[in-house]
Amino acid sequence: MSLLRRASTSLSQSLGFARRSLKSLKFAGESLDSSASPALIHGIHVFHCPDELGIVAKLSDCIASRGGNILGADIFVPENKQVFYSRSDFVFDPAKWPRVKMEEDFLKLSKTFNAMRSVVRVPALDPKYKIAVLASKQDHCLVDLLHSWQDGRLPVDITCIISNHNRGPNTHVTRFLERHGIPYHYLHTTTGNKREAEILDLVQNTDFLVLARYMQVLSGSFLSSYGKDVINIHHGLLPSFKGGNPSRQAFDAGVKLIGATSHFVTEELDSGPIIEQMVERVSHRDNLQSFIQKSENLEKQCLAKAIKSYCELRVLPYEESKTVVF
Repeated sequence: MSLLRRASTSLSQSLGFARRSLKSLKFAGESLDSSASPALIHGIHVFHCPDELGIVAKLSDCIASRGGNILGADIFVPENKQVFYSRSDFVFDPAKWPRVKMEEDFLKLSKTFNAMRSVVRVPALDPKYKIAVLASKQDHCLVDLLHSWQDGRLPVDITCIISNHNRGPNTHVTRFLERHGIPYHYLHTTTGNKREAEILDLVQNTDFLVLARYMQVLSGSFLSSYGKDVINIHHGLLPSFKGGNPSRQAFDAGVKLIGATSHFVTEELDSGPIIEQMVERVSHRDNLQSFIQKSENLEKQCLAKAIKSYCELRVLPYEESKTVVF
């Protein structure tokens, strides 16, 4: 009986420790103040380096030696490529592992393995990503992004909206932007003048750009000058239905599957590395309105997920035109 009592006591103590640990765990947006116990907060680390023995052990030791604990890890080693990819979610006590020291530790690890990429992010401590959104006349993706930002579902700060469409002062978008103090820049474009120099001036302090159905092609010169990632969304009706009113073309053709693709922007039109894709079935029961509604919903969801994945360090470049998405 004494053995059973000791086992019961040990189990109770373990459960009590687990409950205290869960209570002390802090994620982005939560207060770090805790009078009861040290506040553990969430960190993310991504790693891309030449493959060799011992990488996982060293990564684990780097975190554990500072009192951190890995909650989950994704690893990808492509066959016959001799490269290593990983993404680790971990918790740590910032009092024991200061943010600056964490950066130094991962930098040392990066040098040890000649890493091509080593990024650490602590959402509760690090600034949110700053983005600018470029949009044309269609509102569905822009409006969805604005409301997702307002609700805290996208971990970004929107610095401005840039558009080649002049929205009047009484539109839903304009009123929303005015309420939240987000600048709206209307730049009329022509075939000979895409206003790229002015766009560059407006986006200099951003971390990446989002094209929310922006119906202008950004030049290679613009992409090179900006030098950061640009995320685009387009419907999945390409390349079969090009030109004007592709939804009508696809509806008239009786397609049964529609989709949306979010990808990085490159000089080659709509051919950058893919971040996210979604599909949905349509049928003879759909009319043109429901067909378009389904297509636009896919675009909204696909773009929002791509942005969220990017901010959570889930997207890594793979080879020249692919991505690893954890």
